[in-house]
Amino acid sequence: MKRRERTRQLIELGGLVAKAGLVELTDDDRAVILGVLVEAAARLRSDGHEAALTLWRRRGKRAFTVAADDAIGS
Repeated sequence: MKRRERTRQLIELGGLVAKAGLVELTDDDRAVILGVLVEAAARLRSDGHEAALTLWRRRGKRAFTVAADDAIGS
């Protein structure tokens, strides 16, 4: 059961990478995508991590809302 949950989590996380447009914007360059994620993790380890979390959470919620609105309008 844990393996199935882990697989689902990884699929969902991959979906977020795609939803953010990183696949197209990087021409599916996995090193670049990993670099972006490593950079984000480094920022979260820094002193300004709370501000980054707040900003990214707001942007993420907005992106989910836009995606939901687009799905309804389709």
